[in-house]
Amino acid sequence: MTTTTHAFAAHVAHAPLAPFTFERRDPGADDVAIDILFCGVCHSDLHTVRGEWEGTLYPCVPGHEIVGRVSAVGTNVTKFAVGDLAGVGCMVDSCGHCPSCNDGEEQYCETTGFVGTYNGPDTVTGGHTMGGYSDHIVVKQDFVLKVTHAEADLAAVAPLLCAGITTYSPLHHWKVGPGQKVGIVGLGGLGHMGVKIAAAMGAEVYVFSTSPGKREDAKRLGATDLIVSKDADAMAEHLGSFDFILNTVAASHDLDQFLVLLKRDGTMTLVGVPETPHPSPSVGNLIFKRRALAGSLIGGIAETQDMLDFCVKHGLTSDIEMIQIQDIDAAYDRMVKSDVKYRFVIDMQSLKAA
Repeated sequence: MTTTTHAFAAHVAHAPLAPFTFERRDPGADDVAIDILFCGVCHSDLHTVRGEWEGTLYPCVPGHEIVGRVSAVGTNVTKFAVGDLAGVGCMVDSCGHCPSCNDGEEQYCETTGFVGTYNGPDTVTGGHTMGGYSDHIVVKQDFVLKVTHAEADLAAVAPLLCAGITTYSPLHHWKVGPGQKVGIVGLGGLGHMGVKIAAAMGAEVYVFSTSPGKREDAKRLGATDLIVSKDADAMAEHLGSFDFILNTVAASHDLDQFLVLLKRDGTMTLVGVPETPHPSPSVGNLIFKRRALAGSLIGGIAETQDMLDFCVKHGLTSDIEMIQIQDIDAAYDRMVKSDVKYRFVIDMQSLKAA
């Protein structure tokens, strides 16, 4: 059995998103159905619907920063009940039995790869998955997150399901904490969460940005200061002093300018994927200080739950601007210009008017 779902979708790469209806499966024994209240807008949504990444499957219903209320559960579901607040992030399935899945690192699934919340293979009904720019979603309980923030904060919780876990996972994995000096490269949707989370972990946090006008915002979010990355003298003052740098920038740029700021045994982790490769860093900058250059991809379901619980404990949510679904294309255009502080979130009630 299926249920008609109302959504906004892209039908081709270079046309506005438009109202769309399709059929979702009714909840199976292991499924949770969620009425979507809010959905964050990720740069990945824009890249996918506009065909900037290869392999977009149309019609495409984006959205992988989803919060809502449970409307139905299957007979085998024990983790959720009707009426609970719940979230869905970037993935809705994986093989479940490879070494990475067994370790709770489903995002690195080695057999099939994780199944994306949208534009992935629908392993239950066939076709491809449709995301959170819709009125409801049905997901296996093992890929649903418990949301315990106050209901008044739900819109600002939505981006945690991508921007939050993408920054929390490397900060957690590389054991960021008190007594460490941590840099965050870029102050956008990802970077602003990186600052908040690293500061809550007890680190001394600095933001690297090309925009000196962001200094006060960086401090408001929890940074000690902002370092203007195109100011050679300012950068030189911090040579060899950072324990860890989280680089959130998705544009191709010089990595050496940040690698030389790391201490011996320091690590810089990349979470942004540029459209063209970064210039190759100098091997000497790595070898002579035993520095590491690494990457990180979102986080597993268990770690994502840990992130949500951490954010509740420390009172963390995203800084957002609420939009109506009808304004999604204008929001995309503003995202291209970095004209948002710091994440758009769609009020899915606006879908009814559409």
